[in-house]
Amino acid sequence: MTRSDMERVQTYLRGLLGCDRIHVVAPAKPGLPVELAVGDEVIGTLYQDREDGEVSYSVHLTVLEEDLPPIPRTAPATPAPNPRRTR
Repeated sequence: MTRSDMERVQTYLRGLLGCDRIHVVAPAKPGLPVELAVGDEVIGTLYQDREDGEVSYSVHLTVLEEDLPPIPRTAPATPAPNPRRTR
């Protein structure tokens, strides 16, 4: 993927998602994937696909479990009253 391709995708994603903090980062070494970052945090990878004369780009986002907020605690479920039950 060329620098121009990366810049065009970056401009598109910034406009689409309304976030100027999105950056497409060129790989440090040839053969490594192009990264997608928000600010300083890498959130995924960007791939280019050329098939039948058409070019498309796909983004693979990675969300680590450790980055998610804690699971909300809910009150234990109480069984619904049984209307058929007699006393």
